[in-house]
Amino acid sequence: MRTAGEEIVSSCPQCGVEIRSDRRFTTWCAACDWNVDPQGPDEQKRGMDGVRRRIAQRYGGRLFDELSGEGGGGGGSSRRTVPGLLAFALALAVHGLTLVLAAVGLLGLIRGWGGLGMAFGLFLLALAWSLRPRLNRLSDDDRVLLRADAPELYALVDEVAAALGTRSVDAVVVDVDANASVTQLGLRRRLLTLGLPLWEVLSPQQRIALLGHELGHFTHGDTRHGMVVGTACRSLGTWLYYVRPMPNPNVLQAITNLACVPLRLLITGVLALLELLTARASQRGEYLADAAAARAGSTEGAVGLMDRLMVTDSIVTTLHRETNSRRMRGSGRVGRHDGDGLWEALATHLDSVPASEFERQRRVGALRGHSVDATHPPTHLRRRLLLSGAPASAAVTAGGSRTERIAGELAEVRGTLAREVVRDGYGNL
Repeated sequence: MRTAGEEIVSSCPQCGVEIRSDRRFTTWCAACDWNVDPQGPDEQKRGMDGVRRRIAQRYGGRLFDELSGEGGGGGGSSRRTVPGLLAFALALAVHGLTLVLAAVGLLGLIRGWGGLGMAFGLFLLALAWSLRPRLNRLSDDDRVLLRADAPELYALVDEVAAALGTRSVDAVVVDVDANASVTQLGLRRRLLTLGLPLWEVLSPQQRIALLGHELGHFTHGDTRHGMVVGTACRSLGTWLYYVRPMPNPNVLQAITNLACVPLRLLITGVLALLELLTARASQRGEYLADAAAARAGSTEGAVGLMDRLMVTDSIVTTLHRETNSRRMRGSGRVGRHDGDGLWEALATHLDSVPASEFERQRRVGALRGHSVDATHPPTHLRRRLLLSGAPASAAVTAGGSRTERIAGELAEVRGTLAREVVRDGYGNL
């Protein structure tokens, strides 16, 4: 074995081919896939997350075949389907149960005034209130950038939205998750959440592709995240919280746990049915959002975004390492400059990831059915679908001066979040 800097040159123990690898990453053989996945398949997840992942992998492959035949998945429709209508009806039934609880509670409060019925009525009213449909809203802890704070960033988002034929967002939140998302605020407003760790490791065109993907969700109705079905899923989640088993139970608690089993199975079954009814439309929406990313930022930008998403674990690991080293350097006391250079160090590391590691991650994804999370199709299939069609040129571009102006608008929140990450540790915010 020979080494040169970060490079290691060795021979594959399985097929004998010369391997050139980076000592910071897994050594593997591209010729025979030796050691391509040293950790082995992910442990089978239980509960609803496991159900979601299995459904995502099931429909992800089927839709890949279907959309490949349509020329890369560039088209789509948000029209209601039979499963979507059934999901809508089931969600209305969930909310109807909440309404019934409120009505019975109010009746018990009125008729049982001064007696036991009043206590029962108050209990049902409190239960119904906790299960009510909740519209998304901003919290006091959100780092919100308004248009006056970041006019250039909003102008870029507006341009991407116009290129996709949809309405832009009303607010932007910046956080420290290696992710991005869009959601409805209240009844009409739209929110874009940008995870700074992901934003910082993307090139300008990859950032536009990211915006295109997120805004693309607004152009292809996603029932699962709609107001009626989405709030019903949250209500069912609250139900599950109430009937969860009590740990280390005494005799009475053990009896209560046993009595709650049928209700817990029923709620889990309803949630699983909602997931199944909305899965195909949701998975298709992700593929179509990828096509929107390619239209906005080019196929090359969208594919580059997919590659970055493949190594989000490396983003998290690097942030943990960088924050820990800064805290050690300060002997536990975090100063105002200890966050300096955090995001630059993260971007430098991601830029140094060799092409062989991206290829390894793609092959691991094919073996495991890897996806960004339980709601997305397998990432390697999303990437392959983007490459199966004719390459798209960028509808929106970001020159150097525009990128610098946006960076200037984000400078204050970048510094604040870097200091908080170092002070509290990544993952604790």
